[in-house]
This record gives sequence, structure tokens and C-alpha cells, in this order.
Amino acid sequence: MTPTHFSFSSAFILGLMGLALHRTHLLSALLCLEGMMLSLFIAIALWMLQFESTGFSTAPMLLLAFSACEASTGLALLVATARTHGTDRLQNLNLLQC
Repeated sequence: MTPTHFSFSSAFILGLMGLALHRTHLLSALLCLEGMMLSLFIAIALWMLQFESTGFSTAPMLLLAFSACEASTGLALLVATARTHGTDRLQNLNLLQC
């Protein structure tokens, strides 16, 4: 495994571990998701450059577009949660209550 592959896979794994283990605030979960998406974007872009494949050259841009949509949806949910509940702590959210 090259150092480039190791660094991007370790960045993805660290984001995944942060998402799985540190779930106190919604903002920290969103930041972990963004870190995972950015590491995937850079890894796919470097993979396209390394193999010089033009068949899937739009894949990094499509992933970046989906990442932007995910970030905007997450921030909208964060603002709505902060307005209704007063905090972004995930323990205060009760999803079963209407």
C-alpha cells in the first residue's frame, strides 16, 4: 500500500470512527461525514489521474455535488433542531415524540 492510499484510507477510517464513537453533538457528526466525503473525493480524483481513465471522469464531480447537497441538508437540520430544541445535542432529541 502506497503512502497516498494509506493516508486517504486512514482519513476515511478516522472519520468513520469519529462518527461511530463521538455522537454527542449533531455538528460533530456532520463534520465527520464531511471529512469522509472529502477523503473519498480526493481518493477518487487521484485514482482517475493515476489510471488515466476517461470513462468515469465525472465521478469525482458527481460525488462532490452529492456532498454539497448532504452538507446543506445537514445544516438545515442543524438549524431546525437548534431552533426547536435549543441545542444540537443528540441525546436531547426524541424521535418518537411528535
